[in-house]
Amino acid sequence: MSSLTTRAKRMEEHGQVDRFLGVRAATEKLAEPLSPEDQTVQSMTDASPTKWHLAHTTWFFETFVVRPHAPRYRVFDAAYEYLFNSYYEAVGPRHPRPQRGMLTRPGVAEIMAYRRHVSEAVVELLIEGSNEVADMLELGLHHEQQHQELLLMDAKHLLSLNPLKPAYRRAAPRPTAGTTPLSWLAFDGGLVEIGHDGPGFAFDNESPRHRVWLESFAVASRPTSCAEYLAFIEDGGYRRPEFWLSAGWDCVNQRGWSAPLYWEKDGPRWQVFTLRGLQPLDPAQPVCHVSAFEAAAYAKWAGKRLPREAEWETAAARLPDTGLVWEWTASPYVAYPGYHEPPGAIGEYNGKFMANQVVLRGGCTATSVGHMRPTYRNFFPPDARWMFGGIRLAEDLR
Repeated sequence: MSSLTTRAKRMEEHGQVDRFLGVRAATEKLAEPLSPEDQTVQSMTDASPTKWHLAHTTWFFETFVVRPHAPRYRVFDAAYEYLFNSYYEAVGPRHPRPQRGMLTRPGVAEIMAYRRHVSEAVVELLIEGSNEVADMLELGLHHEQQHQELLLMDAKHLLSLNPLKPAYRRAAPRPTAGTTPLSWLAFDGGLVEIGHDGPGFAFDNESPRHRVWLESFAVASRPTSCAEYLAFIEDGGYRRPEFWLSAGWDCVNQRGWSAPLYWEKDGPRWQVFTLRGLQPLDPAQPVCHVSAFEAAAYAKWAGKRLPREAEWETAAARLPDTGLVWEWTASPYVAYPGYHEPPGAIGEYNGKFMANQVVLRGGCTATSVGHMRPTYRNFFPPDARWMFGGIRLAEDLR
């Protein structure tokens, strides 16, 4: 190997190390505003404690990157294989998800030591120049970026239940769009291609690229604002069954929904719990923390509909103001034609959830930089509200 090739190789390895450590540090930075007590509690079954996110992302690298490729690696704690597995049946048994908040031990300090231990092992592999870890390392980095957003979602839900309404961070970023008048972007129907097929990372559920027939349609130029959604509320939207899917109307009645999650009435005024604490409702901001049922009901009230995911992806290049809130689509989360799950435990990453979920597209202010792309398929059950889910309207063109 020439000296120039050797130097280029070392620079590449150095770049991989920097990127890996940068993603790991970003997760820990997100956890910093939270006390050890904050990081231990589980606010509901769907959410996880912050320290569990810190440990599980580490477990992922240990299980799928380090242990298969570093024969001299010393396991930090054999019990962690059980405690911090999420849903990988092929790996073995795991601690029940609803009981993650019961894990008062190991504590935050021990989990941070675990993170350092595994990160050092990954860096050592990268410095040694192991080519076999590249694909799994890339998946692990994007997996950790997913958990960075989950960490914020779960922490926000936890803090919202505290009667003191504490702020996660006073200077947390917030969406800024929604002040422009709503207009419509028209698209001709025809045969289009969607899905990932090219350079760059994508999850397995974004492929294969395939053809879809679309009728002519239009999509809104921006997400629905809080002011627009408030008009739906004030027009009795939560009391009028004609706008709701049957399962959505059941949620309204059984769970007492009367507004988006985190909205609170203070006399005649509305307040919203945010990562910056309780704030007056900003009518210009995109409405957030609505379920797919609420999004569909609002769209029907407005005389429109939600976009199908093929329409959303086709329109993505022309859509301004994406990345502020995840945008619900009208599409169920199912496999693309020709999709095959990857072999082994990693095949459980996405494919096993292709039932009873709805696709969201775009991204939000809590999504990590570089983690958004037009083909990204996020998915949640239609009644879920604690993710940063919002609305972009669509309509048919005749």
